[in-house]
Amino acid sequence: MPAANPDSNSSSDPDAANSDDPEFPDSRHVFEANCTRCQALSESRECISWGTGSLDASVLVVGEAPGHGHPDADRWRGGNWTGKAYTSRHSGRRIRRMLDRVGYGDDAYYTNAVKCFPADPEDPSTNREPTPEERANCRPHLIAEIDAVDPAVVLATGKHATKTALAAADRELDGFLETVLDPLRCAPLDAWLVPILHPSYQDVWIGRLGFEPDEYLDALRETLDECCRSDQDNSTRE
Repeated sequence: MPAANPDSNSSSDPDAANSDDPEFPDSRHVFEANCTRCQALSESRECISWGTGSLDASVLVVGEAPGHGHPDADRWRGGNWTGKAYTSRHSGRRIRRMLDRVGYGDDAYYTNAVKCFPADPEDPSTNREPTPEERANCRPHLIAEIDAVDPAVVLATGKHATKTALAAADRELDGFLETVLDPLRCAPLDAWLVPILHPSYQDVWIGRLGFEPDEYLDALRETLDECCRSDQDNSTRE
């Protein structure tokens, strides 16, 4: 089991965000402190961005990797600075707000497929895609988190997170957009995999998928509800 690492400063931030913000996490789950499996990532990161949320959560949310973040922002500086996945001002707040709105705000665990900020060598304040080797190096951490949480649903945000979640289940992604909100049962993970749009690109792609924003949230709620019910029914039968 990981070590829970409380953040004693999370409630003392004088620049607390507005009342519409989701709750900021007050702890993280450290699976391998000071991991140095990837030399480039360990040199470019400020913090390892570990998962946050309940280890009993029904939904495990997976992003690709932390961005550079905003070191001078309020508490929502991003996982590269906070050491907590999905705590950026834009993507972190948005995905957490979405899960709040569909009824899973207190029943979600947030993490990334790659835990460290992958800096672009030409501009260290921006990120590049993690390499296949980096994804493979970090995959055991993701699998360990999935095993620890035992979620009903792995909610993969974006193409790269979906590819990594599928790789953890020994499967490949043929296309992404057609898989959005289409649950796939992954036996090796003992969970439903539900791909969704990455929050950073959501505004661009929702309309192209034929959704209005509220319709997209309704569809997300219905999909999560159905997958959680199915998982509970299977557990009862077993």
